[in-house]
Amino acid sequence: RPCEVARLVLAVDRLGVGRGRFGHAGRDGQHVVLQMDVHGFLVRAGHVKLLDAAADLGDKLVVGLNSDESILRLKGEGRPVLPMADRCRMLGALAAVDGIVVFDEDTPSLLIEAVRPDVLVKGAEYGSGEIVGEDFVLSKGGRVERISMVKGYSTSGLIDRMPPEDS
Repeated sequence: RPCEVARLVLAVDRLGVGRGRFGHAGRDGQHVVLQMDVHGFLVRAGHVKLLDAAADLGDKLVVGLNSDESILRLKGEGRPVLPMADRCRMLGALAAVDGIVVFDEDTPSLLIEAVRPDVLVKGAEYGSGEIVGEDFVLSKGGRVERISMVKGYSTSGLIDRMPPEDS
């Protein structure tokens, strides 16, 4: 998928799992964190806080990014607010992000299995058993972390507060 931050955007088959780029600490000495909470957002303070906190949990932060098609199926008309290339560009500009993987599926199950992260990160609003890939990560000896978002900065809330285009 084309993106301005091509050095950060990785195909699942280029993740290098087992070849030293990303993978379990036992293979390359680095702990990989996979953050999966980016449904076509407008980058906001809550996302930056979450990504910074996620990056602190390991050595490499890989962000799973829903494709435009996936977001349209999941969120409906009018989403994503920003196209994938713009979302990649913004994520790639953040110091915390070491890699971005775009996926077309409605859930990141296949991506999580390919990356085999040491840590899977989601927002704190998700309970045990509600996080896709949780069982897989735990079964491989990894852990799941939930990080609280900044209150009052939801994407929907920001969109609702925006003035009409003609003002």
